Amino acid sequence: MLHSLWRSPSHSLSLILALILSLPLAACAATGSATPTAPAPKASTTTTPTPAVSAKPATLRLATTTSTYDTGLLDYILPIFEKANNCKVDVVAVGTGQAIEIGRKGDADVLLVHARAQEDQFVADGFARQRFDVMYNDFVLVGPKEDPAGARGLPLARDAFKLIMDRQAIFVSRGDKSGTNTKELSIWSSIGVTPTKSFMWYNAIGQGMGDTLIFSNEQGAYTLSDRGTWLAMKDKLPNLTIIVGSNNLAENKDKALLNEYGVMAINPDKYPTVNFDLAMTFVNWLTSPETQKLIASFGVDKYGQPLFYASASK
Repeated sequence: MLHSLWRSPSHSLSLILALILSLPLAACAATGSATPTAPAPKASTTTTPTPAVSAKPATLRLATTTSTYDTGLLDYILPIFEKANNCKVDVVAVGTGQAIEIGRKGDADVLLVHARAQEDQFVADGFARQRFDVMYNDFVLVGPKEDPAGARGLPLARDAFKLIMDRQAIFVSRGDKSGTNTKELSIWSSIGVTPTKSFMWYNAIGQGMGDTLIFSNEQGAYTLSDRGTWLAMKDKLPNLTIIVGSNNLAENKDKALLNEYGVMAINPDKYPTVNFDLAMTFVNWLTSPETQKLIASFGVDKYGQPLFYASASK
């Protein structure tokens, strides 16, 4: 073969070129198609985030006296607490006696009331672990501007009550076992009187403070009111005026008319289902310096005096 290549140079050159050109084709055949294959796309590791679900607001059940509602105090302060604690406060505003009974049944988480003897008994009976001072104001005796009993200006409510009884002037009682009703009955007791249905001039209507004031205004009657509710409603009571208690707490000479409010969280040892943690958060918030300032300022701009005086620091 080599011998023939050397004898035919042109023919040998053609064979060599053919061999050289066949080498890449053989390599391609050995390795398969030369056309590159696009890599398969990688599976995405990014996941769509699940929208955050906001926690459902907790509920605090507050049983309280009607004066905290009728004066507008609760509307003034509770939205601040609800926003700060992502909660809703369900308010039942009744007489203090009814509020305490609600607490005794475990149907509230916290009480805000004003009948000190009943509150102390509530704690003694184990329904609350402790009572905390919150605020105070005072009671006033209001009555018809013409004052048929002639009691206006007397320094003590007990003396005015005696004149009302002696002259059988119309008297309206809340008659609902509230703190105000309890105070009223204690004044009658101080002069040796227990009102009964036989007293034709005495009307126990079983209503809250606001409704009792409105009824007294319509009937031309005397009644005992907390000063806060009186101030908040007096523009709707054109026939009534203060008979005993003067124009503000400082001028009230009858110290027996002091009206103190306390707050109590229901004892979870009695009722494990109560929201004790949120109740104590409310107690601490209500007695905090910031909230006490809110309470002390409530009503000053409109009435020239607070409807309640803060007392938690005491």
